Amino acid sequence: MTNTSYKLENPSGQDGDEGPPGPDDRERAVLVGLDSTSLSGWDIEESMDELAHLVDTAGGQVVARIVQRKQRPDPAHYVGEGKAREIEMMRQATGADLVVFDEELSPAQQRNLEEIVKSRVIDRTQLILDIFAQRAASAEGKLQVELAQLQYWLPRLAGRGTELSRLGGGIGTRGPGETRLEVDRRTIRSRIAAIKRQLDEVRERRSVQRRRRRNADLPVVALVGYTNAGKSSLLNAMTGAGVLVEDRLFATLDPTTRRYTLPDGQVLLLTDTVGFIQKLPHQLVLAFRATLEELLEADVLLHVVDASHPKAPEHCAAVFGVLGEIGAEEHTTITVLNKRDIVESAAMIDRLQHSYPLSVAVSAIAGEGLSDLARMISDQLASRRERIEVVLPFNHPALSLIRKRGKVVSEEYRDDGVAIVADVDRAVAGQVRKARQSNQ
Repeated sequence: MTNTSYKLENPSGQDGDEGPPGPDDRERAVLVGLDSTSLSGWDIEESMDELAHLVDTAGGQVVARIVQRKQRPDPAHYVGEGKAREIEMMRQATGADLVVFDEELSPAQQRNLEEIVKSRVIDRTQLILDIFAQRAASAEGKLQVELAQLQYWLPRLAGRGTELSRLGGGIGTRGPGETRLEVDRRTIRSRIAAIKRQLDEVRERRSVQRRRRRNADLPVVALVGYTNAGKSSLLNAMTGAGVLVEDRLFATLDPTTRRYTLPDGQVLLLTDTVGFIQKLPHQLVLAFRATLEELLEADVLLHVVDASHPKAPEHCAAVFGVLGEIGAEEHTTITVLNKRDIVESAAMIDRLQHSYPLSVAVSAIAGEGLSDLARMISDQLASRRERIEVVLPFNHPALSLIRKRGKVVSEEYRDDGVAIVADVDRAVAGQVRKARQSNQ
């Protein structure tokens, strides 16, 4: 069995304690991965570590890992029938409740595995969908998750009626769509069509909101990045938004938008978005398109990276892969190298800055580097600014607006008022012009 590695985890979380989990009633999971050059090319250990983090986020605990080195997945059982029987022996030995595979399984593979492994068998996609189902808070978020779940389950329903009727909850079975899994395919297709219509309405509402923002002429800066990179912490540090911050994957699903004023007086809208992950299920990219379209309308993207993570370059590649999938890869993007205060080696920062020249190192928690980031945003938004030369009465309210939100080049007091030259955002320039016209 030299082509397979086995690793028992400590279910109690205490060093040296290999006994039963005691009062810990979390579901126990065996992880299974395939080390194969025919798959995604991700480092298998990194991928399995992330899978374990996903299980923890879903509320479970990992009791064992199995990694098989195999040229390509077995079409019937993914790991082969013999290996599947070894997995069942490991599951029994550890008392696991479910088996989680690191890649998406075909409907046939999942059915065949469950015939041998006498427990629930789920894959990475189903696990991520389960986490999204737990995290979705808004009506829109719940609709998006339900759509992704139904699209995932539709091809898997054949021959599963009795199994679905026995589902008693747990990881991989939760979410807005779970009660619909026992109905026939025609009803599910109708529900999918209905959700898509509702999400089309959401997209239209978002489009109207974006047009209003454009009419107000406020620039939009969107935060993107690998999940748990610190986007919400950065939003809080810059705006005091008070957004939930947890050491959990996908802690924030629904976008949050706050106003932010740059040091030069420029006012903008700063938007947080859902985090990305390697092997992000295609169903989720499609379902969350209404949310991700916020990125397409942004003037600047802030790509937040956990620079302390040893796999930060791979995380960057995963994010740009999703940006390419939604057509946002050409947007002006500032790479924000977060958590610089806990980076063990400056070499990682140097490596990332070499790969992404338009970048800045910060610490959202410590508040370090935020002024440098603000200046970089200002520089990228400079094309939105224009120079105005106006003469205004001494007590005109537009004077304070220009001084507060613009950069004054010169200011001269004359008999007929204040002659001021300033570089301002187009929104301010428009307001000044309207104010002048109303006074004429």
